[in-house]
Amino acid sequence: MANERNQPHIPVLLEAVLEALHVPSGGVIVDCTVGAGGHAAALLDAAGPEGRLLGLDQDPEALAAAAARLASYGDRATLVHARFDTVADCAAAAGIGAADAILADLGVSSMHLDRPERGFSFLHDGPLDMRMNPLAEGLTAAEIVNGWLERDLADLIWRYGEDREARRIARQIVRLRPFDSTRELAGAIESAIPKHRQERIHPATRTFQALRIAVNDELGALERMLPQAVALLRPGGRLAVISFHSLEDRIVKQYFREASADCICPPEQPVCTCDHRAVVRPVGRKPVAADPAEVGRNPRSRSARLRAVEKLPPS
Repeated sequence: MANERNQPHIPVLLEAVLEALHVPSGGVIVDCTVGAGGHAAALLDAAGPEGRLLGLDQDPEALAAAAARLASYGDRATLVHARFDTVADCAAAAGIGAADAILADLGVSSMHLDRPERGFSFLHDGPLDMRMNPLAEGLTAAEIVNGWLERDLADLIWRYGEDREARRIARQIVRLRPFDSTRELAGAIESAIPKHRQERIHPATRTFQALRIAVNDELGALERMLPQAVALLRPGGRLAVISFHSLEDRIVKQYFREASADCICPPEQPVCTCDHRAVVRPVGRKPVAADPAEVGRNPRSRSARLRAVEKLPPS
């Protein structure tokens, strides 16, 4: 991701998003993670002068950036301070009964990583916070690393960070805590891993990912959002999701697979008894990744994967 605070926001996989969503003229768009508004502006342009957009974000800073970016669209863009797992309620409150295109760009953005006071990055020294919505009361990274039992920390780092050194890291965290800052924690994690066992990425990378996921319940929110988004689509409408690590992508892939299947019974079962019917069809045969040119322009796109589905008419 970008590390220059003044670098302009670059929407990830923008052309792929526009192609996948194929917004009709005058279409209704829902951007579940409006961020700085880059995708939203392009989608509104694609929808033409009659198109309108509902944008959600749980981060008030991101929402302010989106408001500035989308000001020229006037009342065509409605922005709401909300988590994306409340998309159904937000759409109803905005008078949207069905949407033509829904986008969710998951993960953390450069506006989070480049602000030390948010505590997302070990590249800058800041408080151990990591809340996407700093105004909300709730768990912080400091509470986890300074208060959880060693076995619970190890389980967290393994489950959400997929780090094979999870137990070694948890043991060192417990031995050296309490921690007040991101740099302190990153240094402790680095000291836990012998040099010959360290990989190309910084040893703290996966632990910081695990803490952020836990603090914000990112995977739970994703699981709650996906069925709401599909239900909100009108027949022929499309949902696109951009994920940035295997845990997110696995949830999206599995949900899309089940939602596009006419039967979800176990393969060994000879007769279908589930009565499940497909409600979507896949758009494209495999996820879309950024090409080398985009990765060169925007390093954040390196790990991005785009999957999309189209709502089927009622059977």
